[in-house]
Amino acid sequence: MTHGSERSPRGATQDPVVRPRRILVRLPNWVGDVVMATPALEVLKAEWPDAELVVEGKPFLEGLLAGHPAVDGFLPDSGRGWTATRARAKRLRAGRFDLAVLLPDSPRSAFGPFLARIPNRVGYSRDPIRRACLTLALKPSTENGKRVPIPMPDRYLALPRALGCTAEAPPVSLPVDPAAVARVREMLRGEGVPDDARLVVGAPGANFGSSKLYPPASFAAACDMLVDEEGLTVVLAPAPGEVDLALDVAAQMQRPAVVLDDPPTSLAELSALISIATLVLSNDTGPRHMAVALGVPVVVTMGPTDPRHTGYQLERQRVLREDVECAPCHKKECPIDHRCMTRLHPSRVVEAARELLARPAAPAARTQEPVA
Repeated sequence: MTHGSERSPRGATQDPVVRPRRILVRLPNWVGDVVMATPALEVLKAEWPDAELVVEGKPFLEGLLAGHPAVDGFLPDSGRGWTATRARAKRLRAGRFDLAVLLPDSPRSAFGPFLARIPNRVGYSRDPIRRACLTLALKPSTENGKRVPIPMPDRYLALPRALGCTAEAPPVSLPVDPAAVARVREMLRGEGVPDDARLVVGAPGANFGSSKLYPPASFAAACDMLVDEEGLTVVLAPAPGEVDLALDVAAQMQRPAVVLDDPPTSLAELSALISIATLVLSNDTGPRHMAVALGVPVVVTMGPTDPRHTGYQLERQRVLREDVECAPCHKKECPIDHRCMTRLHPSRVVEAARELLARPAAPAARTQEPVA
């Protein structure tokens, strides 16, 4: 590989690397971003099918990609701090990786592979420290000197393309574990929900911050209307830190809702739940992208974030935004009146859902082979 180069994602190319035996892919930290990275994983695997492709990320992400055909192994993040960094570098060195593909932009994500002396390290370069850790550094897309948002699947795909990978990029994808489906079915039966119920899975939370949250009262009103007008059964499946929010939404509803909070669903179970749903209602967060990957129509309530980051595979998505002068601001908390969300009326959610439900069903989600 060429060392120390810096290229633009548009047209960036690299002489094909010596066939790697072991590939490390550092995952993003957010569930939605990991889903949007799956085409890049599949392109790497298609280019080097005999190589072992190991992904590294936050421990909770392991269940999301378990059983994915492009992934051969998972390494949990060692954590922050110098002791953890040294442990990570030692572990990566012992792994004898030939190539590291670093999807996040942080210096920390590149520092471990640099210390481990992985010979080929590709990623985006946004500062001198990060650049020094890479052997192939790509510049983010820019216009007139300013960074231009592009869909995250395309941004991640630029990295294997820069390595010479030419395989056609598939859509985003997630596996579904049949055992997780069985567990979810059993949970729902325990709540009185029959197997033939038409489910709307609600995701009222968002790890980014409160600015991304559709107000609980509005979320509850939209769910009530979906029950009354479309005959759907509402199921809320909060992450551990979102349980109180989900209970608040359920308490404000006039119709019954199921809250799977004791215990909260794992990511594998959330994938299973979404795969059997009729519709997903989500803020601009992980379950949105899981629904896209699983072929389930999704209505997205979007507030302060730029839609260009996630403008991909929109055929079965309806992204609802209010045209306010302060958006997109990308602030974690709104400093004024949260108008980008409070002005979004629940009737728009129901109208978008009705339109999506009138469309033909998508192909079934990819299912894992049962373990013998």
